[in-house]
Amino acid sequence: MSPQNKPSTSAKVLYRPVGLVSSIVGGLLASLLFKQIWKRVSAGDDADPPGPLQSEYSFKEILAAAVLQGAIYSVVKTVIQRQGAKGFQRATGEWPGS
Repeated sequence: MSPQNKPSTSAKVLYRPVGLVSSIVGGLLASLLFKQIWKRVSAGDDADPPGPLQSEYSFKEILAAAVLQGAIYSVVKTVIQRQGAKGFQRATGEWPGS
């Protein structure tokens, strides 16, 4: 990033509420998406993903659920943050990141 594109302190401060709201919305969307995908890929009748302390699931199933959940959360978070930053830049003319 060139020095002339360096975000101002006010842009960073103004973006904080936008970033917070988008993080919350992204987390909710990622959770819903993960649950829907898990329903389709799980072999059993139980649609809920396994938790790490549930002994009725194998370690392999628990790890698969954790990897899938982590990947979905990461992708959703990245998309939401990037699009939020682009929207902020369109509205204010300043990029909010460092």
